Amino acid sequence: MRGLINGHLKLHRDLHHRDAGTTVTAADSKIVLADLPCARLVRDALAGNPTLLAIIDPLLAAGVALRDQLAILEKRVRDAARQDPVCHRLMTMPGVGAVVALTFRAAVDRPERFSSSKAIGPCFGLTPRRYQSGETDRTGTISRAGDPSVRVALFEAAHVMMTRVATWSKLKAWAVAVAKRRGAKRAKVALARKIGVILHRMWIDGADFRFTDKSEAGNRTTAAAI
Repeated sequence: MRGLINGHLKLHRDLHHRDAGTTVTAADSKIVLADLPCARLVRDALAGNPTLLAIIDPLLAAGVALRDQLAILEKRVRDAARQDPVCHRLMTMPGVGAVVALTFRAAVDRPERFSSSKAIGPCFGLTPRRYQSGETDRTGTISRAGDPSVRVALFEAAHVMMTRVATWSKLKAWAVAVAKRRGAKRAKVALARKIGVILHRMWIDGADFRFTDKSEAGNRTTAAAI
C-alpha cells in the first residue's frame, strides 16, 4: 500500500497537478484526454510529414494511455481513502486530500506510539537542526529525518491550504502571518509541521477538523498545534 501511495504521489506531482479534493473519474479522464489540444496541434503541424508523424504519433498515444491509467489509479486511491474512517476524518482538514491522508496514515500506523502529538514534527524531519558546542548554539535548516514521502505530503498540504483553499481558518491566518514575517517557504514548512501535529491529534481524539473551537475536542486539537 505504501509503495502504491508513494508511486501515485510522484506521478501526481509530475503529470497531473490539480487542486486538492477534486474528484476525477476514469470516464471523465478519457473524455478529456482523447482530445488533447497539444496532440491535435502536433498532428496538424506534422500533417505534411508522414514519416515524422509515424514516429511521434505512438508517443502521443502513450501519453494519453499513461494519463488514462493515472486517472484509474487516482480513483482507486480516492476510493481507498473514503472507505477508511481514519483517512476520511483526516480529509476534513482543508488541503488534505486522499494521497496526503493515506500517506500520513500508513507512516504513523499506530498513533499511540507517539507520546505527544508534537513528536510528529521531529519524527518526519520538519523541525530545525541545532548545533551546540561550548558557547555556540546555532539553529539550522530542518533535519529532514524520517520518511521523506510524509514530509513532502505535509508540505504539499500546507501549500494547498495557503494558496488554493479559499475558506479561512485560524491555522491559515497564522501561516499567512508567518509568511509576512519570515517568507512563504518558511511559513509552509512551519504550517506542514502544524498540520502533522493536528492530524495526529484528530486521529487520537476521533474529531473532525473544526474551523471554530466550540467543542472540547476542537479545543484540544488547536492547543496541541500551538
